Amino acid sequence: MQTCYIGLGSNLDDPRSQITRALAALGAHPSIELVRTSNYYGSKAVGPGEQPDFVNAAAELRTALEPLDLLHALQTIEQQQGRVRTVRWGARTLDLDILLYGNLQLSSSELTLPHPRLQERPFVIVPLAEIAPELPLPDGTCLDRLLDYASREDVWRLE
Repeated sequence: MQTCYIGLGSNLDDPRSQITRALAALGAHPSIELVRTSNYYGSKAVGPGEQPDFVNAAAELRTALEPLDLLHALQTIEQQQGRVRTVRWGARTLDLDILLYGNLQLSSSELTLPHPRLQERPFVIVPLAEIAPELPLPDGTCLDRLLDYASREDVWRLE
């Protein structure tokens, strides 16, 4: 079993419900154990055009799935919840990203680990640091050190 961290985001079709349903689907998957989840956070959309704000969260998983199999399982959940991939960084019902898969570093046409923009995105850093503040990234950086970068104006906790 490998420990993994997943970023979740949604800004269409009742985003909170989308995240809640995705977490339930992750927990129900036979090869995935949902260990813990962050609170929900709001963030402004990053991408083209006018978009609604996002709801974001992070989850710690334990899985027997290999990285690409996990990616495909996440994409299946996205599709089951109406994800349509038309515009890069466009509005979406659900986005599930593998942020970290243990300490694995991988670069393929389908998957890059750790997530290539993890350290640049407050909407990823803040929820991830909530559940694993002392987690070292593969380059040795601890998440709690990245919180200074993650402006609280960019990400807010939802009640």
